[in-house]
Amino acid sequence: MSITPLHEWHLSPSEAIALQKRLASSVERADRLDPVRRIAGVDIGFEQGGDITRAAVVVLAWPPSAGGEFEVVAQVVHREPTRMPYVPGLLSFREVPAALGAFERLEVTPQLVMVDGQGVAHPRRIGVASHLGLWLDLPTIGVAKSRLCGRHTEPGPARGDWTPLVDGVDDDVIGAVLRSRAKVKPIFVSSGHRVALATALEWVTACLGRTKLPEPTRLADRLASRRGE
Repeated sequence: MSITPLHEWHLSPSEAIALQKRLASSVERADRLDPVRRIAGVDIGFEQGGDITRAAVVVLAWPPSAGGEFEVVAQVVHREPTRMPYVPGLLSFREVPAALGAFERLEVTPQLVMVDGQGVAHPRRIGVASHLGLWLDLPTIGVAKSRLCGRHTEPGPARGDWTPLVDGVDDDVIGAVLRSRAKVKPIFVSSGHRVALATALEWVTACLGRTKLPEPTRLADRLASRRGE
């Protein structure tokens, strides 16, 4: 994939926060999707005590087979030196550069990207999924295992039950707390870029298999865990 640079990465924390505030206004929470034929899953990890960032991208064909199996059409693991130390709220500056390196090595372009991380469910409304979506100019969805900000009630116990994640004095709906598997802790779904929350929930639910995570991010996580490869 060819990616047009959006900004510099070598920024101080204060500069990065200022950039987030500027970029957040460009994040689109409404649907702007092409017909989906391929869905990518993205997972980011670290090696050598955090000195190396490891990005895994798995691209799946859509729709799955009649039996619910997904065909993997491409997969990439990309490693590079970590650009920024861990700073709460600035995880995208630590993770997105390696993700972009992985996407640049892809020979196919997905129409939808699911990211293991937050979308607009972020204090400045621009988490990893949103930031990556702006760089790629692709629809993205954040699928996180834990809450970064906001408040919510507990969703019902059945698979597919969900409750809104709200934040601020105006109760801005920034995501959904989804019970992706019965009697298992919920996941946190949010719009990344160019995808409405209702649509994000539909896609995540459609991609659920037998585990807690949707198949795109589950398979990316599995690929990323092969650290010796």
